[in-house]
Amino acid sequence: MRAAVLGQPVSHSRSPAIHNAGYAAAGLRDWSYTAIECGTDDLAGLVTGLEADWAGLSLTMPLKEVALTVAAMVDPFAAAIGAANTLVRRAYGWHAYNTDAPGMVRALLEAGVARTPRLAVLGGGGTARAAIAAAAALSADVTLYTRRSEAYEELLPVASALDVALEHEPWASLAGCTAFPVVISTVPKGAADSLAVADWSGRPVVFDAIYEPWPTPLAAAAQAAGCAIVSGLDLLLWQAVDQFELFTGVKAPVAAMRAALRSS
Repeated sequence: MRAAVLGQPVSHSRSPAIHNAGYAAAGLRDWSYTAIECGTDDLAGLVTGLEADWAGLSLTMPLKEVALTVAAMVDPFAAAIGAANTLVRRAYGWHAYNTDAPGMVRALLEAGVARTPRLAVLGGGGTARAAIAAAAALSADVTLYTRRSEAYEELLPVASALDVALEHEPWASLAGCTAFPVVISTVPKGAADSLAVADWSGRPVVFDAIYEPWPTPLAAAAQAAGCAIVSGLDLLLWQAVDQFELFTGVKAPVAAMRAALRSS
């Protein structure tokens, strides 16, 4: 059986190392996982052309929203978020799921966050959608910091579908995010570097979804101030654990997958 991560660019992905280590540890000797370069215009054709031995696909940027359009069925949770990072082959066709949001929750649980009244989300893209869904699981209200005011309007339906109270702050007020008990940054590298000189004395839990290069100036400054840090590697692990189980139907060997991630 075969699986792969699709995206553009995707050559840097650590997903093959994680999944293949999982297959080896679980004794799935006839399974393999690769990386395939794929843009939004190519996804439908690629998925349609896959042979029957393809069990699942992991989707990274920029495919998470267009993935919903190529699936025969969409998980209600992924539909509410408006993005999917997983396609699983079923008898009726491809089924779209989102494992980013539960992956965020599990990463935050490891950092000691089981529930929080409010959190700050930086950015308004696909990962921000998952962060809002994670906030729903943590019973948290969300304040969104975006560089585009339109992003807030675009995410309001997501928050409404997930019953999350969503407020907006302009990017110029970004330093105010340090007052929240949890901060989730979903912006590209460099976008939140100004927070390297922010006041982190309140010691929130800081989740920076970037994992390369690491640490980011944001993560380094927050960690130096004593904040608990969650990285994109933690998210990468936990979203892959759920994908592994959806693809194979076998319980994921988390320790082996974590070890492969750290050494890749």
